[in-house]
Amino acid sequence: MIPEFGHFALILSLGLALLLSIVPLLGSFRGDQKAMAMAPSLAIGQFVFVGIAFGCLVWSFIADDFSVALVANNSNSLMPAALKFAATWGNHEGSMVLWILFLSGWTAAVAVFSTALPLVLLSRVLSVLGFVAVGFLLFSLLTSNPFERLLPGVPQDGADLNPLLQDPGMIIHPPLLYMGYVGFSVAFAFAIAALMGGRLDASWARWSRPWTNAAWAFLSIGIMLGSWWAYYELGWGGWWFWDPVENASFMPWLAGTALIHSLAVTEKRGLFRSWTVLLAIFAFSLSLLGTFLVRSGVLTSVHAFAADPARGVFILAFLGIVVGGSLTLYALRAPAVQSRIGFEWISRESLLLLNNVVFLVATLTVLFGTLFPLITDALQLGKYSVGPPYFNAVFLPLMALLIPFMGVGPTSRWKRDATRRWVQELAAPAIAALVIGLVFPFVYGGEFNLWVMLAVILAGWLALAMLRDFAIRVRNAASLGAGLRRLPASYWGMQAAHLGFAITVVGVVLVSQYAVERDLKMSPGDVEEVAGYSFAFNSLEPVQGPNYVADGANFTVLRDGKPVAVLQPQKRRYLASGQIMTEAAIDAGAFRDIFIAMGEPLENGRAWAIRLHYKPFVRWIWAGAIAMALGGFLTLADRRYRRARQSVTAPTGGGLEAA
Repeated sequence: MIPEFGHFALILSLGLALLLSIVPLLGSFRGDQKAMAMAPSLAIGQFVFVGIAFGCLVWSFIADDFSVALVANNSNSLMPAALKFAATWGNHEGSMVLWILFLSGWTAAVAVFSTALPLVLLSRVLSVLGFVAVGFLLFSLLTSNPFERLLPGVPQDGADLNPLLQDPGMIIHPPLLYMGYVGFSVAFAFAIAALMGGRLDASWARWSRPWTNAAWAFLSIGIMLGSWWAYYELGWGGWWFWDPVENASFMPWLAGTALIHSLAVTEKRGLFRSWTVLLAIFAFSLSLLGTFLVRSGVLTSVHAFAADPARGVFILAFLGIVVGGSLTLYALRAPAVQSRIGFEWISRESLLLLNNVVFLVATLTVLFGTLFPLITDALQLGKYSVGPPYFNAVFLPLMALLIPFMGVGPTSRWKRDATRRWVQELAAPAIAALVIGLVFPFVYGGEFNLWVMLAVILAGWLALAMLRDFAIRVRNAASLGAGLRRLPASYWGMQAAHLGFAITVVGVVLVSQYAVERDLKMSPGDVEEVAGYSFAFNSLEPVQGPNYVADGANFTVLRDGKPVAVLQPQKRRYLASGQIMTEAAIDAGAFRDIFIAMGEPLENGRAWAIRLHYKPFVRWIWAGAIAMALGGFLTLADRRYRRARQSVTAPTGGGLEAA
């Protein structure tokens, strides 16, 4: 009965989404206050019923209701309760319900926290979000029903969740990633609503900016967790492989990064208005494209969910409607809202324009590399693969080009500046970064390394330039009798995000250049040396888990004869599916990781293939990503957004009117 109740709640949420997408929108064009006033209630009601449906699906997994096909195919009675909960979205159908839950949650949040918005704008924003929800609810109900029953042939037990997903990372990574993915729908909705009204000004950008920053921050932390999860779970010791499904989440992040910078210019100076709207459409369109890639069956990946062409056709059609419709509206409205404010080429505006261009080119290069094999295959031109060599060759130089200007940007002035002032302000950080970069490879690696030198120079320049700008602002605040509280939250967010980017750059390059990896044959009693560490294979013992059995190795890691860590990697066999999984053992540190993974048994089990890795600075990759996400969240506390909520006046017509 509970699954049927959940199915019914999902149908009711579709009805509310349909009303939300139509009634308030028509009311906004007719000036019908009652119709527009329905939008917040419909949005909250939609969220409530989607939440009920999701709760019913969770109950089905926790209660081991194997009469539900989704539970029977993706769970097992031996699984721990936490993994049964995560198994709710560890599949195509359940993950779509989670997607819809977050979409309706973002919609309800806009309804609750944007009550001071002009009613015309609010009703249009919520109607656009309602239209998006209609598409995904129809997709779930018509092609991916999560509550389908297996009656009368109910299995005694489930087929088990994919062992790759039986990990705590499954509990936190997909929800945070989806929060970012779906969050760009709010920026998209604000952009479309503003186009409908024919006005894009600083007020629109100020309202859209915190939602965009929040979505970007969630996506940043979601991508970081996915990288970390792959690093320790897949057993290969890598943190990024340019997998097409990895790219599917990375492309919206790149477009979103350009969008948050473009919104800053639109808010501060009223510039880039048409461009900012286009970026909002582009970022959300890439989120929909990622959904298509993961769920259409066109890609083979450990991250992909579905392989049903009918589902792919549905999403592709919906993508065409959303992108085609929004671009048509943009073509009709954009000429009327173009910026006519000028700026000099030596100014903060020009640097942010360069930022936008670089991130857009980076997005397009990743998009091309991801879609090229699919296009050639569809046109029967042969099967091609595009891997890390292509992406590294085209993407990394773009980031290297961007970093010098990232250091100048915060120091530069709006509208007009002078290169002489830039040199005066930033000469000391540049010299210091150059010295550090030249010395570091010799001190750390013992020899010259061009790539390490360049990475340390660029990252050091960015970090020191940001700290220099911070010192100047603190000094100016002190001269005015103010403290650090005078610095807005958005400035703290920018500092955290840019410093995080510098940290990530250092981590990426240093682990790529200095990592040591060895694949060996080892037996109990053997000792091997890797990167100055001794790895002693002590013993091999059987391990009994809740739903698996394993061969567990015991290693002692020593340096200069002193024990550093005891690591216990495993080779697991899951009882329900019989699948074999590698469980790596890692000794993590701020400046290095020691990584051990078991391969296949050799010589009838007397020896094993063992993978030993030394990973310097690998944690800096994720620490930098956390700092970037923190920067996005910090901007939400900026006082400007609270003042904007208090200063909006009622609209006098169909356009966007704000004080």
